[in-house]
Amino acid sequence: MRALLVVNPEATSTTPAGRDVIAHALASDVKLEVAETGHRGHGSALAARAVTDHVDLVIAHGGDGTINEVVNGLLAGGPDRDVPMLGVVPGGSANVFAGALGLPRDPLEATHRLLRAIECGRSRRVGLGRAAGRWFTFNAGLGWDADVVARVERLRARGREASPLLYARAALTSYAHQRRHAPQLTIEIPGMKPVEDARLAFVANTDPWTYLRSRPVRITPGTSFDGGLGLYALRSLRLSTVLRQVTQVLRTEANPRSGNVVRLDDVDHLRVLSDEPVPLQVDGDLVGDRTDVTFVSVPGALRVAV
Repeated sequence: MRALLVVNPEATSTTPAGRDVIAHALASDVKLEVAETGHRGHGSALAARAVTDHVDLVIAHGGDGTINEVVNGLLAGGPDRDVPMLGVVPGGSANVFAGALGLPRDPLEATHRLLRAIECGRSRRVGLGRAAGRWFTFNAGLGWDADVVARVERLRARGREASPLLYARAALTSYAHQRRHAPQLTIEIPGMKPVEDARLAFVANTDPWTYLRSRPVRITPGTSFDGGLGLYALRSLRLSTVLRQVTQVLRTEANPRSGNVVRLDDVDHLRVLSDEPVPLQVDGDLVGDRTDVTFVSVPGALRVAV
């Protein structure tokens, strides 16, 4: 089996020594090539080349952003092509995709799990989401969450390290801004009356939506890789509404409900419109400002070693 290990050396939990140990372990079972990303979009280019070169397995070692780039490179020609299988060795701070798949979040444990999957031929097909020309593996959003991502990216560009505390501080700062300047979104869902007064729209491809350290944040607990997309929207950003929702989504048996909440599971596609440009994020990566975004569920889009 030919395999490509794509490493993001800037990811939170990756180190040169850890990369070498992982590569040595993998090379015992596969014909391995190792490539490090050097700039934004490099992971996509490496994965796209692997498709052309008929590589059997592409392993992403980095955070969720690295995985997203690799997935977008693998599926640049569409999900119907015979593309390599994806392997995941987490190396970021949240590692949401790996956690949702039930994979170990420790890089060495994940490597051993991957080796067993290769040996046993164990894999599964997962559905993905697509928005604004980008594939996403676990979530996307317009509004508050994308604004948080933008703020964190600016702080990281100044040398700050990504951490749950950094995201929490960015979320609080963003919330203060969003309360004063919340966008008005219209959400169109087939077969339903449009939601015309949403203040944010989170779209999930699986559960959980993200992690707060090791605690899952569950906004659409009925969503999975085997079904359609989940929608979580808020009609109000009043403090009482937000605090109540934070309490609900952090529960083990989460079931967020409120008169101000719009929540749906297993949606094939939906459209979100805004009168003014609103930031969009996919898998924690800022795409840019948009006024019209269609989110589409693509069942069984990718094969992943588990």
